[in-house]
Amino acid sequence: MNENTFQLGWFRRDGDTYTPLPLAQSLWRADQMHGVAVSGLLARTLEQRVAVTGRTDLVPARYHVDLFRPARMTATTSSATIVREGPRLLLLDAVVEQDGEVVARAGATFLTSSQNPPGEVWSAEDRPSPPPADVAPSTGEHHVPIFASGKPWSDDFTEHQNAGRHQTWQTAMPIVVDEECTPFQAVASIADATSMVTNWGSGGVEFINTDISLAIARLPESASLGLRTTDHVASAGVAVGTAEVFDRLGPIGTATVTSLANTRRTVDLSASEWDGSKGTPGV
Repeated sequence: MNENTFQLGWFRRDGDTYTPLPLAQSLWRADQMHGVAVSGLLARTLEQRVAVTGRTDLVPARYHVDLFRPARMTATTSSATIVREGPRLLLLDAVVEQDGEVVARAGATFLTSSQNPPGEVWSAEDRPSPPPADVAPSTGEHHVPIFASGKPWSDDFTEHQNAGRHQTWQTAMPIVVDEECTPFQAVASIADATSMVTNWGSGGVEFINTDISLAIARLPESASLGLRTTDHVASAGVAVGTAEVFDRLGPIGTATVTSLANTRRTVDLSASEWDGSKGTPGV
């Protein structure tokens, strides 16, 4: 087995280039990167560009990724530009490139934090809860993703290939080896798992997402967080899936993916033998 398999991270940095490690391999194809790694790299690039401005008053609020070309397991670069800066916001774009072609792009809005107004506004009462500590210890160490569905919380994927309402609890992988994963990088990368929880049904994962949309009111309190399906609507091979994003303190926002039917390469997890050495499964 390649020694890179044991490096905890999606990429190894080589100057201005990022080399995807085996853990970044998608379940769709052996030569394709999964969206968790691509989104994580875009988020890291955006966050570092914001840091250059010195605007410590800003927090990420909206993040959207377009996954319009398959990102391959090859040398990758990423860059970000400022579109608009104002007293209360910063709007940025970022791209991921391979062999001189853009394979994914992202847009993000960072807003100035302040205080909530005093008026009352309706909010949902049915909120998801993290798995119990004996299932997902709060150590902060990376672990195999944990799921709940028509079956209780567990990391046994074979139990969760059903038509139940899916949710997941994950601790984010470092984007780059030997770097700490920040809360924004964590939520931006795990947001791609919205496709997993909203598109996973009795036949496996039969839709592939073409984008990721994330809206958050605050950052997660750590790199550990969850997603719970809110809805899944499909028509003529096009699906929209929405999930709540939450941590151990409560809800932080929502994530949405738009997907295409991909039954020629269905990800069938009914007989999965996933273990911790393979990192986080990404579709």
